[in-house]
Amino acid sequence: MTAALPPEAAGKPVEIWFTDEARVGQQGTLTRVWAKRGTRPRAPRDRRYEWAYLFGAICPERCTGAAIIMPEVNIEAMNEHLAEISRRVSAGAIAVLVLDGAGWHRSPRLKVPDNIGLLPLPPYSPELNPVENVWEFLRGNWLSHRVWDTYEAILDACQDAWNKLMQSPERIASLTVRPWAKPVTK
Repeated sequence: MTAALPPEAAGKPVEIWFTDEARVGQQGTLTRVWAKRGTRPRAPRDRRYEWAYLFGAICPERCTGAAIIMPEVNIEAMNEHLAEISRRVSAGAIAVLVLDGAGWHRSPRLKVPDNIGLLPLPPYSPELNPVENVWEFLRGNWLSHRVWDTYEAILDACQDAWNKLMQSPERIASLTVRPWAKPVTK
């Protein structure tokens, strides 16, 4: 983890953040629901093709997060997300941002703020990123089995779901705290 820290991080508090993005919208994903054995519960399914991307980051130790909603996933969107995370990092602290190996996460065109260091996960290891649990929770509770009439309704649903999660610090902790993800001080 120390390799992810910039040299100016020496002596500063370190926060561990996890980030990822999720597509939300029409042609949505299906989730599991309880049903009587032998039955097939009905669920709405939208056949249109509009969606938004919810870029989310969580700091389990502080039980807080940062998110933006973008129309597409690319380097410019990731730069906006990094800027939002940077604004949420505690004053005087450095954030180690754990992320997967998506192309827009490792581009040389990324504008990484001074208070963030990037720590990529090994390939094919989404189970190491607690934000995957956040997406599963949001979809299972607020973002699945719905049909949105407009793109604005998709944006509103993403914003409402994220804000509801941010108002529940104990839920953030239960979804994202990992015993191995703690800063070590010397």
